[in-house]
Amino acid sequence: MTRSRYSFQPKQGHGLPHNPLNAIIGPRPVGWISSQNARGQRNLAPYSFFNCFNYDPPIIGFASSGWKDSVQNIVETGEFVWNLATRPLAVAMNESSAPLPHGEDEFAFAGLTAQPASLIAASMVAESPVNFECRLTQCIQLKNADGEAIPSWLVLGEVVLIHIDEALLEDGVYQTAKAEPILRAGGPSAYYTISEAHRFDLTRPDAR
Repeated sequence: MTRSRYSFQPKQGHGLPHNPLNAIIGPRPVGWISSQNARGQRNLAPYSFFNCFNYDPPIIGFASSGWKDSVQNIVETGEFVWNLATRPLAVAMNESSAPLPHGEDEFAFAGLTAQPASLIAASMVAESPVNFECRLTQCIQLKNADGEAIPSWLVLGEVVLIHIDEALLEDGVYQTAKAEPILRAGGPSAYYTISEAHRFDLTRPDAR
């Protein structure tokens, strides 16, 4: 099949109105990360470079462009919480991305409730229906293909406790669409949700 392809080398620029990279690799789950520093000051921030990387033990991670408060807090304390960002919480999630002065509480700014976690000191977003309490496993500064360090850090953490709103469990099975998760889709403002109407099922060849 012959295609007419638009090709570019990222180092030389994309030549488009907006970089397509994070629109192509999408939609992506939102890493809504709550943390606190050693003095107990809370921080809450969304990260669009986020995912789950291991089942047992469960390990999740997010990448931060720049050494931001979230990274500093997690390195200081070794703890953080991931909170599920949902359609009803989308505006509050977006508000929590505001560039507030250092030490100002994004929970309060976004009108959210800070709920104590069970195993770690960082607070959870009480309004979120799913929360993962995590302990830091690695903080890695990324490098380019030439081996040069770039100002971006990958933070990985083991999930040590999971909280799920029981309304999202039907016969013990978690209902993904019912939670109305929001997904980042690139561009300056695009997000998506999911629904059962768009679901399809495939069985892996080794499970047939």
